[in-house]
Amino acid sequence: QLGLVIAHFGVQVEVEAQEGELKGQMFRCHLRANLPALVTGDTVVWRAGNQGIGVIVAQLPRKTELCRPDSRGQLKPVAANVDMIVIVFAPMPEPHANLIDRYLVAAEHAGIRPLLLLNKADLIDDQNAPALNALLAVYRQLGYPVLEVSAHHGDGMEQLQAQLDGHISVFVGQSGVGKSSLVNSLLPEVNLRVGPLSEVSGQGTHTTTTARLFHFPGGGDLIDSPGIREFGLGHVSRADVEAGFIEFNDLIGRCRFRDCKHDREPGCALLMALEDGRVQQQRMNSYRSIIASLPESSY
Repeated sequence: QLGLVIAHFGVQVEVEAQEGELKGQMFRCHLRANLPALVTGDTVVWRAGNQGIGVIVAQLPRKTELCRPDSRGQLKPVAANVDMIVIVFAPMPEPHANLIDRYLVAAEHAGIRPLLLLNKADLIDDQNAPALNALLAVYRQLGYPVLEVSAHHGDGMEQLQAQLDGHISVFVGQSGVGKSSLVNSLLPEVNLRVGPLSEVSGQGTHTTTTARLFHFPGGGDLIDSPGIREFGLGHVSRADVEAGFIEFNDLIGRCRFRDCKHDREPGCALLMALEDGRVQQQRMNSYRSIIASLPESSY
């Protein structure tokens, strides 16, 4: 029968039955040796075994996957079938367009819809409001959904919940922006300081990357783990970065030179668009910064 992988514990996974009399119940399952590595969010075919331990028989194709490099730099999936990335930032620590744009590139690359979430809106004051409004205006103009909330005061949380219902979401963003507070506010019955998850090894080695899937009361799901919250760009190519800047779509390939670096070259379509306001300087700065940070092999 069909099941949903809720969490991964070393050699076993926790599966929620998706149909029949057992629907909604949790089962520990072993993996068949010939199966690929499973991650939280995977849909699987499983069957109940003896002593309450089931067996995973097959993995269904993933619609999307989120990856991050492991300790050896190899790209490993950390969550499957996510369809919304909530990019969280706040007035403090001061938000950087460059970081937000990195997450947007990652979202576009994975084919996952982004939601920009300004948390701690109660900290907006006369000093930081102009810069924040200018930052958000760029994304609103590009058509990205932007929400302002305060997990601390509860402002805007109903609108956020409405956006999350019906989706499988992850929260990402730099530390200090209040991701834990947001998740605790949305899931009050789940204390996220879940203890060490690595029961099998007993060494606590998986505690930072083990992702867990939670159900919202209204029908959405959240896949959460510190490893996902801090996930970055992984390994993307120059072409991936260009595709992640959606306003470049009609411009790429129209430069005079085929290997145009969009820096100072004559006949560069991006520089012309920058001059006449079709591309914002803030986004161009981000693009250059991200390209400059890529390893040489990505070119």
